[in-house]
Amino acid sequence: MKHIISALVQNRPGVLSRISGMFSARGFNIDSLVVGRTEQPDLSRMTIVVIGDDQVLEQAVKQLAKLVVVVDVADHKDTPCVDRDLMLARISAPPGTRAQVVDLVNLFRGRVVDISHNSVIVEMSGPEAKIEGFIELASPYGVIELARTGVISMPRGLHRSRTHENNVPSGDTSTRPRRPAVRRAKKARKAGTRATKKKKGG
Repeated sequence: MKHIISALVQNRPGVLSRISGMFSARGFNIDSLVVGRTEQPDLSRMTIVVIGDDQVLEQAVKQLAKLVVVVDVADHKDTPCVDRDLMLARISAPPGTRAQVVDLVNLFRGRVVDISHNSVIVEMSGPEAKIEGFIELASPYGVIELARTGVISMPRGLHRSRTHENNVPSGDTSTRPRRPAVRRAKKARKAGTRATKKKKGG
């Protein structure tokens, strides 16, 4: 079954290869993987579309949540979401068929963003099914080149996917387990404070 995994991760070098390697090591086929900045400059959002067994994937998501670089991770499988995929495609469009190609693009609510003597570049976004449908109907005209970003996803309205950050209610911060990175940072600050006091005392 196909799953859309959303992970909020620290913006550090090597995070992408570490997480993708974890999925591939467990035999999962990564259909697409997208990484982008979020509203917080030190965090990135990874959207991973994987195909695999439900139970095994659930264990993999739990293991993913234990990584220090992962702040939050959720599986959108049972959550109503808005999913989008962005495509750029160069379609063969000589003068004799150009009008038909443009009509097809407009039918799918895409845009022609570049035009040459014998081809056009089409920009289109939407669910995967829409993109796949356009590609299928455009194939007889000739798809010369194709680039897709992969799927990004966000839960609809007030829906919230079950996350694997921790099991403490969001309003209770007194018993919320601290992340290892946060604990190390606090220890480092305490050690620096003690060293400064000893230096002044000496």
